[in-house]
Amino acid sequence: MRTPARGTARLLSGAGLAAALLLPAAVPALAAPPARVPTADGEKGQELPAMPSALDPKADLAACTPASQEEAEKQDWSRQRLDLDRLHGHSTGEGTTVALIDTGVSPDAAGLKGRVTAEGTAGDDCVGHGTFLAGLIAGNGGGNPRLAGVAPNARILALRGTDERGQASPPLVAEAVREATEARADVIAVAVALPRRDAALTRAVAEARRAGVVVVAAATPDPPRSGSDEVPSRTYWPAGEPGVLSVADMLPAGVRPDGSPPTDGVDLVAPGAGVVSGGPRGDGHYLGAGASVATAYAAGAVAVVRAAYPGEAPDDVVRRLTATAYPADIPQLDPYAAVTTVLGAPGPPPGAEQAAKPVTVRDTATADRATSRATLLVLLGSSAVLAVLWAGFAVTRARARGWRPAAAGGTRTERAG
Repeated sequence: MRTPARGTARLLSGAGLAAALLLPAAVPALAAPPARVPTADGEKGQELPAMPSALDPKADLAACTPASQEEAEKQDWSRQRLDLDRLHGHSTGEGTTVALIDTGVSPDAAGLKGRVTAEGTAGDDCVGHGTFLAGLIAGNGGGNPRLAGVAPNARILALRGTDERGQASPPLVAEAVREATEARADVIAVAVALPRRDAALTRAVAEARRAGVVVVAAATPDPPRSGSDEVPSRTYWPAGEPGVLSVADMLPAGVRPDGSPPTDGVDLVAPGAGVVSGGPRGDGHYLGAGASVATAYAAGAVAVVRAAYPGEAPDDVVRRLTATAYPADIPQLDPYAAVTTVLGAPGPPPGAEQAAKPVTVRDTATADRATSRATLLVLLGSSAVLAVLWAGFAVTRARARGWRPAAAGGTRTERAG
């Protein structure tokens, strides 16, 4: 992944960023103001309608999100950040199935035709949010390949985790997880975040993991369009379940948007503002934002990894995604690195095995005795050499005197006389 500072400051105009962060979560889609497509060249781009994550339950029940009349002309920042053009040269998610639990997915949506399985009401997406996310996971871009999803050859299993208006409930999400497990999905993407833990959902997630499914979930709900009350930090579910890959949204600068619901335990962040995708009706495009968008991108990344490494266990897939993520306060998703990086076998950190063993003092008695013998031999050898040298010197002097004993005293002159 590229460094966050490289060109990201130019990716979103101030107006476009503000509009992307104010996407509605519980208002009618018709009330959503247009937002602008972020571009890489710093231009404002064209306006697109915002995709809501839910509709006002009190509004006209016949009013669904209308078809967009606008089509994006350029690739948005998120696909460039994830390096999708290069990624698709290595893996497209062929042969994998992603179960998407949200508002449903339209099987006839542009860019998804022929690759969506939707049972019952899951094929009727009034809100449009699930179809929008499915395009990020497995859409082929329709007439614009540069707007394809992360895994354009993967299949989508659409499951409802909400009612028709987009309101999530634990029983619906738990049942959807069970259905995805029974269908042998490779990935389960839970785009909704529940404020309280549910025992049935906990069991369903545990069963999915035992069955070999990678479960990806939004770390927080998508923020509402209005409301200034400060939300305390909390854990959302099923993102908080053990073994679930918890995903939050980030801006081009790599930070979470202002006003995002605070939480902890996030495993990855992925693009989640000013993201372009299609809807359930027509060929037009929308802009989406929130942790649900980031979750869709992460689910697509799991699909391309599972297609590239079909023998890897679910925990190894998760490790691959987190180990290859761009290092930051919260690691940033990098699907291209996840597919192309060669990872070593998991194991303890260097020195951990040695540190775990009891510390013992080595017995040096034998070595000490050997050292003493060596020292003694050196001393004896040196003495022998000195004795030989002295003997040679004495023989030379004796020969010079004609082998006569040396005089006891007197000078050389007196001895000569």
